[in-house]
Amino acid sequence: MKYIKPEVISLKKSNEFNEKWLQARIEEDPSIIGLGELDFRDTEKILVGGGRLDTILYDAEDNRRYEVEIQLGKTDETHIIRTIEYWDLERKKNPQYDHCAVIIAEDITSRFLNVISLFNGFIPLIAIQVKAIKVEDSISLFFTKVLDEVKFELLEEDIVSEPSDRKYWENRASKKSLKLVDDIYQGLSEVMGDFNLKFNKHYIGLENNDKANNFTSFIPRKSGIIVRIKMEKNDEVDDLLENSDIETLSYDKKWKLYRLRVNESDLQDNLEMIKNLVAKAKKEYHN
Repeated sequence: MKYIKPEVISLKKSNEFNEKWLQARIEEDPSIIGLGELDFRDTEKILVGGGRLDTILYDAEDNRRYEVEIQLGKTDETHIIRTIEYWDLERKKNPQYDHCAVIIAEDITSRFLNVISLFNGFIPLIAIQVKAIKVEDSISLFFTKVLDEVKFELLEEDIVSEPSDRKYWENRASKKSLKLVDDIYQGLSEVMGDFNLKFNKHYIGLENNDKANNFTSFIPRKSGIIVRIKMEKNDEVDDLLENSDIETLSYDKKWKLYRLRVNESDLQDNLEMIKNLVAKAKKEYHN
């Protein structure tokens, strides 16, 4: 194995590998920035009051949105102000999510870190430094988190159901997780009746006679799926889930959703419980 000295490329000075190029790479695969298995939600969003937010990413497991601003070269004061302003506008408009501001820049200076420390405890903000490395005729990106989020509790926009298909979800998640959706759907056939799976861009829901009714919906991940069951929060269900061995995510108060993370190994022992919960949800929300 031979050693090849890599070359650090300045994206700010490059005509080909510019900010739009970097933004596109992040939106193609948000996991490259190192914040987990995130979903791309929006780009170049025009905000009320002016300005365009570069990218919005979403964590379906924690119901959290990341407002991402990209700057080539060094961070500066205007970039900090713009990032915080966009984060503030989004959290006020969509209070049902947790929100976190993210700055991605090639050079995050010590002065920037000193300024950001003034907001410690008040604004959840992550700073990520990106380096573009050229090796022979290939280019790669390396993201390093230099400032982690200070977590911050907020209050609790409905997502437009853009149509999609099975192939989209197999590429976005995995064939294995889609097979798990099939297994759960088939296991719930007695409850589902004439309802079919409806593939949307951000989740897999249910439809009957071309009418959506998502008393249950699924979000496939690369390993496992999130099962969302729509019903009012109540002590009986809370106790049932607490005494089960299935992983329960936080209850979505805004949309009244119990959220369960289900893996293949969970299904056999928990299918009957899931079936009972889905049956209750259908009875409550199927018109």
